[in-house]
Amino acid sequence: MTMELRHLRAFLAIAEEGTITHAASRLHMSQPAVSRTLHQLEAHLGVRLVDRSTHHLHLTDAGAAFRIRAATALRAADAAFDPRRLGTWPLRLGHAWSALGDLTAPLLRRWNETHPDTPLELLRIDDRTAGLTRGAVDVALVRGTFTAPGVRSVPLLSEPRVAAVPTSSDLAERPRLALADLTDQAITLNTVSGTTTLDLWPAAVRPSRVLEVGNTDDWLAAIAAGQAVGVTTAATATLHAYPGVVYRPLTDAPDVPVLLAWAEPPTHPAVTELADLAREVAREP
Repeated sequence: MTMELRHLRAFLAIAEEGTITHAASRLHMSQPAVSRTLHQLEAHLGVRLVDRSTHHLHLTDAGAAFRIRAATALRAADAAFDPRRLGTWPLRLGHAWSALGDLTAPLLRRWNETHPDTPLELLRIDDRTAGLTRGAVDVALVRGTFTAPGVRSVPLLSEPRVAAVPTSSDLAERPRLALADLTDQAITLNTVSGTTTLDLWPAAVRPSRVLEVGNTDDWLAAIAAGQAVGVTTAATATLHAYPGVVYRPLTDAPDVPVLLAWAEPPTHPAVTELADLAREVAREP
């Protein structure tokens, strides 16, 4: 059977929605039609892409590897049919929070100077890969260790971790803090796009109270309200000054690597040029 774009759209809808029911609603199709389309795609590839053993569907390893290929191919097809992109089209750079810290403006400025005909769009997308594995961006700034099938990444720099505490807290009076200083506090964790988990603490001093949030704005609001403290990187302190929140260096927490990642092959012809420029900017004093 000949594969069509509808097969990719159905698979990606299932991957993002987690159920056939929600995927069908999103695609304005019947559930049997979505299931049939998925079966056809799996039969063509000769592998199972989706684990159907639970109510909430999960991608198999093969499905996870295929997801970025499907998103890349669909994005390329949509771009090809978009009349607004008959000439040069924008290069989309995703980030989940804080972009490249205080190097963000220099990177954007240098790109505009050297590539005036290729707009660079900086997009905040609240997920771990800043929209890369969903095909929402061409290249992404990612914090922490990151590997995915069909994705290439290069390290740019490392950022020290800092504690974010309420200005009303006794902790705010100290010039620096250690992880153990936060043990008896509630910890707010950005479980959607953040890099901090409870594994950062040794088992003996691991906090017992956790407040989960889904984005940086809610994370900051919880700290400012005195509901919790948080751990982030120095880039957040640079770009996200917030009333009621102060940042203090953490003396015993490892740095966080910042990577630039993109699909291989790239979804935009200028991706590798951006990678070269980002590394150049990151190396400069």
